[in-house]
Amino acid sequence: MSTQNSFIGQLQRAHLADITPYQSARRSMSGGSVWLNANEAPQTPAFPQQNDWNRYPSFQSNALNQAYADYAGIALGQVLSCRGSDEAIELLIRSFCEPREDAVMITTPTYGMYAISAATHGADVVDCPLQKAADGSLQLDVEAMVGRVRDTSQTRVKLIFVCSPSNPLGNEVDAARIEQLLEAVGQDALVVLDQAYIEFVATESSQRRIAEWLARYPQLVVLRTLSKAFGLAALRCGFALAQPELIEILRKVIAPYPLPEPTIAGATQALSEPAIAEMQAQLAQTLKQRERLLADLTNRSWAKAIWPSVTNFVLVNVPDAAALVTHCQHAGVLIRNQSSQRGLGQCIRISIGNAAEMDRLLEVLPA
Repeated sequence: MSTQNSFIGQLQRAHLADITPYQSARRSMSGGSVWLNANEAPQTPAFPQQNDWNRYPSFQSNALNQAYADYAGIALGQVLSCRGSDEAIELLIRSFCEPREDAVMITTPTYGMYAISAATHGADVVDCPLQKAADGSLQLDVEAMVGRVRDTSQTRVKLIFVCSPSNPLGNEVDAARIEQLLEAVGQDALVVLDQAYIEFVATESSQRRIAEWLARYPQLVVLRTLSKAFGLAALRCGFALAQPELIEILRKVIAPYPLPEPTIAGATQALSEPAIAEMQAQLAQTLKQRERLLADLTNRSWAKAIWPSVTNFVLVNVPDAAALVTHCQHAGVLIRNQSSQRGLGQCIRISIGNAAEMDRLLEVLPA
């Protein structure tokens, strides 16, 4: 399918259709035994043991992307590796939203970078807040979202960002509502599902299989990261998963060498079978500590409401969020005040650490 003629090609910013991406030395040529085409130093004087740090890394590492494709159960052409999923958010907005003409949709309370990235690129931000469902959880208001997408009297919505499992809530967005949204939106916009915390949900959850929906829904983009369950936040490695024609558009605007070679090497190693097994073992310990914290909080009188969590953090409503954060900070324990989020007044978020860190937290928290 021609990218320019597909609906994805029509959604992209018009000028990108005629742009030929920069052909870096690594992108335009491969092979050879003497590399004299990239103006590189012949070696790295400060780190002589690193005999490849003088070379630019791959534009997109096939080894890394194939490893993640295998992990996610999708094809190599459906993967773009980038500097954390934050860069993927930026790339999508830069690729599809004309400044001062197009908009992104968010569903508050949600991850703050969607709105910040949109604002820095001059795109409008449309908020369709989550609504309370019958079970008490906050879920997508699909009817309102679709109505706004189809409202031609207002700024056109090109991207819809949905965070599931939710940051900062900690719950899963109902997969049936996500599919309902995809069906209703059709070719009018892209639905971007941020699954940064996907490894923490139960293996039988339908959330785990959403990447497989890419074959059915070309309007779907899935964001993933190695920062959370894989414990590689310092490496800054994330992935955009989408149809190949959409990946090709993102490849036009991404930097010539998006990931450093140490990141590529570390991330590829982390996606080996032994490393995935170690990740899953650590994840089990994290979930154990989460349940320990949840049980403890039920006995703290100041914990007015404890939000259910399928992630590596817990959201708690307290009488005075700022005071509790300051109290913990003075004792050397840092937790997060989420009170600025819509509907989350006087809420704090606690990440789950190792057993020793959780011991210290429980000592510090008021009785």
